[in-house]
Amino acid sequence: MAEKKVGFRFNTLLLVLFVFSAFTIPPFLGEGSIRVVTALTRWHSQDALVIFSLRLPRIVFAFLVGGGLALVGAAFQALLRNDLATPYTLGVSSGGALGAVLALKLGLDVQLLGFSSVTLLSIAGSFLSLLIIYWVAQSRSGFAEYSLILAGVTISLTFSAFILFIHYLSDFTETFRMIRWLMGGLSVTGWTYPNTLLVLFLPITIFFIYHAQAFNILTMGSDLARTKGVDVPDLQKKSLILGSLLVGAAVSMAGPIGFVGLIVPHILRLLYGPDHRRLFWLSAVVGGAFLIWCDTLARSVIYPAEVPVGIITSLLGGPFFIYLLVKQKRSAG
Repeated sequence: MAEKKVGFRFNTLLLVLFVFSAFTIPPFLGEGSIRVVTALTRWHSQDALVIFSLRLPRIVFAFLVGGGLALVGAAFQALLRNDLATPYTLGVSSGGALGAVLALKLGLDVQLLGFSSVTLLSIAGSFLSLLIIYWVAQSRSGFAEYSLILAGVTISLTFSAFILFIHYLSDFTETFRMIRWLMGGLSVTGWTYPNTLLVLFLPITIFFIYHAQAFNILTMGSDLARTKGVDVPDLQKKSLILGSLLVGAAVSMAGPIGFVGLIVPHILRLLYGPDHRRLFWLSAVVGGAFLIWCDTLARSVIYPAEVPVGIITSLLGGPFFIYLLVKQKRSAG
């Protein structure tokens, strides 16, 4: 018992340091030295401009994207009762990617409320995916897990085929821009994207944390959850819509950044157990810090060039995904 307490405290200390350092170290890493005192005392100085208009918005944006993906990943794994589910399992990211690729192919150059045509069409594609999933998988008794997964896989494959078709019709320059967007990136200037994502992130995070106990019951089966007083269809519907909305917004602004929603919830389950009352808020916080560090690595690994952050998360997530498959196979055997 004493060893478990020591291990719990040690893990907690590591996570606190991991999250704290994500906000205190990366802002001061990069090209050129930053005078911290000058940045904090002289608001119109060059140092303050670099910190508060370039680096800090990117840090906050990375935190919101990573936290949102990890939170929705944890929620969808419970909702679908599938440890390998991710925020992209339901195909919302494929719809967003199709919208973005279409905007790049058409060469649209429209700005609305500070958002580019790529972001706007990506949001539209994400909503289209959500509407199709809702229409295909819904039944009077709610959403069957297998129906949601099959609908998501079908939508992903269909939209991926359209994306490949658009690639085929595009020239080299257009194809390069499409591939670069599909790799994911967190390059933002100013606070438009972080503030917009924050408006969605906060209430959706609160929703999942508030219903965490219902998710604990739901993981034991829909029938048992109904006997315990959980309104399963309502919880499924709201979770599906809100989770997909947050993922769609993140994808439209940052591109499809993979594996964050798979890695973080599983690591936290190993450290703290499957209780969603703890898992949800930890996923949001640790997922955000994880993506900040991935973005920092992406900016540093071949400095002064920048590697797309989606490559970094995939390089970390691919081996971890294989580990989960092997572990699941051994458990089943």
